[in-house]
Amino acid sequence: MTEDLFRHLRAHTSVSDNDDTNLLKDYVNFVDEVTSDQSKYFEDMFAALQILQEQGVEVSRLLTAGIGMSGEIGEFNEIIKKCVFQGKEMDEDKIIHLRKELGDIMWYVAQACLALNTNIEEIIDINTAKLSDRYPGGFDTFRSENRKEGDI
Repeated sequence: MTEDLFRHLRAHTSVSDNDDTNLLKDYVNFVDEVTSDQSKYFEDMFAALQILQEQGVEVSRLLTAGIGMSGEIGEFNEIIKKCVFQGKEMDEDKIIHLRKELGDIMWYVAQACLALNTNIEEIIDINTAKLSDRYPGGFDTFRSENRKEGDI
């Protein structure tokens, strides 16, 4: 993998074989410089988590939801990838598998709702209002790419 990285960098930059070690060290130093203290040090991360908890967020559930959704969405996408890009058939077994993964995703959505003291109905209402405001006449590519200030 490292050799592939160096090969790619040499092909797309002015990096030579002799610069490989320095490039990697420089990049690691750069990454460290642009990383927050909360990402680097447990004590700082713990303090940030305590602040969130004090603000009414159920941090354990929030982390469970965020990390869990990421994993389950990856599994969901893996099935789609195999059908779209690798020629696998979207047969009944894959549809059932997708539905099961979607159920797992929903479990984590419910965890997020518990973490944020809300419910799925409120989230649906918020999302419907946001998208109705963004696309009053239905989907529009221009509005999708040029959102109003504050439209997240």
